[in-house]
This record gives sequence, C-alpha cells and structure tokens, in this order.
Amino acid sequence: MLTHSASARYGLLGLPLAFVAMPLYVVLPQHHAQAYGLPLAALGAVLLFTRLADAFIDPLLGRWADRWLAQPQRALMAAFMAVLALALGFVLLFHPPVRQTVPLLAWCAVTLIFTFLAYSLTSVLHLAWGTRLGGDVAQRSRLVAWREGFGLFGVLLANVLATQAGMGWTSAVLTLGLMAGVWALSKGPRPAPVTRAASDQASHAQATTPLSQPWQGAGFRRLMALFLVNGVASAIPATLVLFFIQDRLRAMDGAPLFLGLYFLMAALGVPLWVRLIGRIGPMRAWALGMLLSVLSFVSVLGLGEGDRVGYLVICLAGGFALGADLTAPGTLLTGVVQRAGHTAQAEGAYAGWWQWATKLNLALAAGLALPALQALGYTPGTQDPAGLNALSWVYGGLPCLFKLLALVACWRWRHHPALA
Repeated sequence: MLTHSASARYGLLGLPLAFVAMPLYVVLPQHHAQAYGLPLAALGAVLLFTRLADAFIDPLLGRWADRWLAQPQRALMAAFMAVLALALGFVLLFHPPVRQTVPLLAWCAVTLIFTFLAYSLTSVLHLAWGTRLGGDVAQRSRLVAWREGFGLFGVLLANVLATQAGMGWTSAVLTLGLMAGVWALSKGPRPAPVTRAASDQASHAQATTPLSQPWQGAGFRRLMALFLVNGVASAIPATLVLFFIQDRLRAMDGAPLFLGLYFLMAALGVPLWVRLIGRIGPMRAWALGMLLSVLSFVSVLGLGEGDRVGYLVICLAGGFALGADLTAPGTLLTGVVQRAGHTAQAEGAYAGWWQWATKLNLALAAGLALPALQALGYTPGTQDPAGLNALSWVYGGLPCLFKLLALVACWRWRHHPALA
C-alpha cells in the first residue's frame, strides 16, 4: 500500500485545481453580474454553452491521457503545458479589457473555453493517474482522500484570496500552486510504464475502440447515473450561494466565513468518511452523506434576513456531508475500472467521462437555475419578496429533490457487485 507521504505527493495537484474551480464556478457568475452588470439570462446562456462545449471534449481528452500515461514522463510534460495554459486563461478571464455588455459576453465565452480546456486536460490527467495507481479499497480511498483533501484546502485558500485580496493575488497564487502541484506529481508514485509493444497494441485497440467503451459496463452506467443526479443537487447551490448570502441573508460580509467553514468542515470530515468507507463500503457511506445533506439544506427554506447563526449551522452540517461526495464516488470509480478489466489501459477514458459528468452538472445548474430565477422575478441586489422566495426554493429546495432521487438510486443499487 502507498504511504501517506506518497499519496500526498500525488494529491497536491488537487489543491490548485480546486483553487481555480472556486472562482470559475462559484465566484464568476456573481462577480460578473455584480461588477459588470451582465444580465443573468445572458450570463447563464454563456456559462451553459461554454460548459457544455467543454464537457463534451473530456472523453477525447481521456483517450489522449491513456496514450500519455503509457509513459508517465510524457504525461508529466503534458500536465506542465496544460497548467501554464490554465494560469494564462484565468488571468485573461478575470481581467477583461472590455466593459460593454456584448463584447464582454464574447470575451467571457472565448476565455472560458480556453480556460476550461486547460483545466479539463489537467484534471483528467490527474484523475486518470490516480485511478491507474489502483490498489485495494483502502489504498483507493487514501489516494482520493489526499486529492480531495488538498482540494478542499485549495477552495478555502481561494475563498479568502478571491474575496479579500482581489483577483491579482488570486492569479499569482494559482500559478505558483499549479507549478508546485506538477512538481510534486513528478516526485510521487508513478503508474508502471507500458512497454513499447504493449503501448503499440494499446494504441491500436484505442483507435478501434469507441469512446463510449466505459458505458458498456452496467456498473459504470449505474455509477454515472447516480453521480449525475447527485451532482446536479450539489451544483445548483454552488452556483447560487453568493446570491443567497447577498440578498436573502443580507450578510455578504460573512460570505468568507460561511464558505470557509463549509469547506473546512468538509476537509476535517474526509478522514472520518474514509474510515467509514473502510467499514461499511463506499456506497452505504455515500448514502449517509446524501441523507445528511438533505436534512441540512431543507432548513434553508426557513431562513431570512439576518439569520447568520442558522445558516452557519447549515454550512457546518452540509460541509461535513460534502466529505462523502468527495471520497465515495472516486473510490467507486476505481473499483468499477478494476472489475471491468480495464486496468492500465483505459483509466483516461473513464476519467474523461467522469469529468464530462461533472461539467454537465455545472452547466445545467448555471444554464437552468439562473434563467429560472430571472423568470420567477429575482433580480440580484433587490429585495422583492417573491423573488427572494424563489431564490430560497431554487437554492435550497430543488437540491433536496435531486438528493432524494440519488438516495433512492443509491439504496436500490447498494448490493450491485460492480459498485461494492
């Protein structure tokens, strides 16, 4: 089994990847709507288009990752080039040279596609690298825990810098973190290189194998269905959290504290979820996390202006539940790859589709929730009662519905052999 030190070297790249995801997926909608006055419907359309475009290239990136991982040194070079592009795209996105609505929307679309592409390539490579390291349930959950644990601290750091220090410092720290992450990956455990003959054989097999190969397994199809439904439930609050804090609670000055404690609680809970996974299995542990998430988010519907303490309790409970979402699915994914007999040959393909599902969830959350809020009468910065009620139901009630659907599926498939 890999040591904690070796697992940490692999996982460190998760910190800057989660760091950049916080501004991209949480801060960007509220920042561009508030700072530049972009209409929610138009911004939601841009986010939907760019995230969908980004999501559908991930399976192809997964195939490239499988080829590069045959020689880990080549995969490292690809990761280095990708993080350089990611840092550049981030700077261009958050420091636009234009301010007029139409040019700014176009600038956002172009820079988002570029940034998402670099982010996706790095994320797919990192996920596939860890999946290829494999191991038993304990090792798989340990690798996932270090990757996601570092990711949570990356989110905490981004939360502080993006809200307190500005996007200039955020961009600089991101660049340094990406460089450090790739360096640590080069010093950590590497997948076994594939011989030239085996690599040529694998390349020929990839050329004749459809991108949909992972979907041929029933275990992967069930896991993805569960991951998609549960992911929509998580993506909607992530898109709307700053709107809720700003207008429903009227406590925008407390946003760093709320978000910080939410992700800190998730980070502190990760070791406990890993231990629970080892005792009762990843599927049952995931189901418990879903149930706790429902119990916390349904309480959002009773909050109003100034209810800081109540929202703080919700953040603590929801953050702890998030730990299950971060550890159980990745552990299940590696197990699915192993049981399908695709070890050391198709981890990138699985990782690509996994990233596709993550992006699809975020795209649907932005493309559906933001226009729906506008149609229901909510306008950022206003105090219309009907609009605020709509915000509460979309932010807190709708995710509970998706979580309950995921919980039913989780219970139904808890004994499936491919999801053990």
